[in-house]
Amino acid sequence: MTHLLFLHGLGGGHHAWDAQLPYFAERGYAAHAWDQPGYGHTPIVEPYTLENVSAALKRLIDTFQGEPIVLLGHSMGGMVAQETFARYPGCAKALVLGFTSPAFGGGSAEFVRQFVAARLGPLDEGKTMAELAASLMPKMRGSKSDPAGLAHAEKIMSGIAPGTYRKAVELLTTFDRKRELKDISVPTLLICGSDDRTAPPPVMERMAKEISGADFVRLEGCGHLGPMDQPREFNVAVEVFLRKNGL
Repeated sequence: MTHLLFLHGLGGGHHAWDAQLPYFAERGYAAHAWDQPGYGHTPIVEPYTLENVSAALKRLIDTFQGEPIVLLGHSMGGMVAQETFARYPGCAKALVLGFTSPAFGGGSAEFVRQFVAARLGPLDEGKTMAELAASLMPKMRGSKSDPAGLAHAEKIMSGIAPGTYRKAVELLTTFDRKRELKDISVPTLLICGSDDRTAPPPVMERMAKEISGADFVRLEGCGHLGPMDQPREFNVAVEVFLRKNGL
């Protein structure tokens, strides 16, 4: 049986995949949503580095004892998927990279500064995670976003421990696997949203061109939170990719 291992974004958690797990389970897949260290009930790792986070994911992958694995990452989860595959090339039979990029900020120091300020500045001022979530979510939406999905995303983000969120923001700023894109040799699907300002379509389209044989799907009217923003369209795109590759 093929195992689908879903990896959430910075403001997420395993509940970010509530619209995916039953959909794919009904279609014969073993669907799992991982809480990155520090999220949900998963113990945090110290130091909180990409090396240690990817090692934690690899330990989970090893529990499936060689059965086929597909890593499906959203945003930060897409970066963790790339990092883990770069460190452990045989760990997955396929990759689905959604609403993500091959390097944080594309090497732009100004983007990094603005991103960190927008996400940690409010916490430094004493605001709660719920207040931060309420301020960020409207910026994540697309023109055809599902309001219920965005409300769900806001609720999930509100429950993240502030300390974990800070560490995860810092973790993101260290990610850069642009040079390793050409080394990805398994079937890969890249999904973007036409209205995503965090991982814009041109970034993901260039990324797809660097991966041999990669499929590229653009969801019209979709913002950054694709799996919750347009769950039906996201699920269909993933299912078509899996069937096409005999997974």
